[in-house]
Amino acid sequence: MPDIRDNPPKGVLNRGWSASVGDYAIAGGWTRSGEALVVADAAGGIYAFDGKSGARAWVCQESHDGGLLDMAIHPSGTSFATAGQDGRVLVWGVAKGQVKQSIDVGKGWVENVAWSPDGRFLAASCARQVATFCKDGSEAWRSDDHPSTVSAIAWASADELATACYGRVTFFDASTGEAGQTLAWKGSLVSMALSPDGDIVACGSQDNSVHFWRRSTGMDSMMSGYPGKPSALAFDDAGTLLATSGGQVVTVWSFHGSGPEGTRPGALELHIESITTLVFARRSMRLASGGRDGAVVVWSLRKNGEGGAIGAAMVAGVVADLHWRMDGRALAALDAQGGVTVWRVG
Repeated sequence: MPDIRDNPPKGVLNRGWSASVGDYAIAGGWTRSGEALVVADAAGGIYAFDGKSGARAWVCQESHDGGLLDMAIHPSGTSFATAGQDGRVLVWGVAKGQVKQSIDVGKGWVENVAWSPDGRFLAASCARQVATFCKDGSEAWRSDDHPSTVSAIAWASADELATACYGRVTFFDASTGEAGQTLAWKGSLVSMALSPDGDIVACGSQDNSVHFWRRSTGMDSMMSGYPGKPSALAFDDAGTLLATSGGQVVTVWSFHGSGPEGTRPGALELHIESITTLVFARRSMRLASGGRDGAVVVWSLRKNGEGGAIGAAMVAGVVADLHWRMDGRALAALDAQGGVTVWRVG
């Protein structure tokens, strides 16, 4: 296997800008038109950078008591939400960094936060419950206790929210909170990704496997043999490819035709340590991966899941998060040393 530290491929990642935040750069996101990149660190610092130059527009320190855990940019791009160890969700304005709403979710850590695709609802998980909130910050509904801590949430559509925990994935009506379809699995689910049409549900499991269901048919299947927990999963916009972590190789399953059952996945080899994050560019077969080795790799894929590296670069620490700009012409990496690196993508 090639060593990225010694021989990184020349390719599509071109020099852009870099900056730093005060602690582990844990979460972030681009505004809709890419004019700003917002980054949060684990200590609760929030930073807004000019998307083109990297100049700091504003900063707010210690936003959450105890630390910050997650962030989600509103679909409009004008606001964003942060979740923290203090049991709160804060909704911010992007332009000036002012807090618009402070929402008390529960007494535990708020580990996951996500806007519905139409921006009408904000979902947040706290311990064993998930709750949704309206535009004015009022609570729309709250679930009963799940069997364990909610590990992941995702919107199947503007009308349906999915949650994952030990033993099951559950779908809730966005407006009423009524529980609908439940997908059972005897194991601890640590990650979740939904296909764009909401039909395919993929979850990484504590037992080093990926389990997936087709909601329309009720069929389910399992991909095993990973050396570690598949904590990073990503579908492309067409729902054809599912990229999975679980080691230092990116494994890509193709749902094209009758797959992935009975087919061999693509195996993308360049990282020398475990994959930490995966994300596809919008309307593209380009996949970005980040790893514990500090490497960021851009891959060009085919419908069968196979492909190759078309660009790579190194950052200072473990890659915590990757974010494509909406137009696919820029890629941002956040790392454990507090680094923020943006490349122009050719």
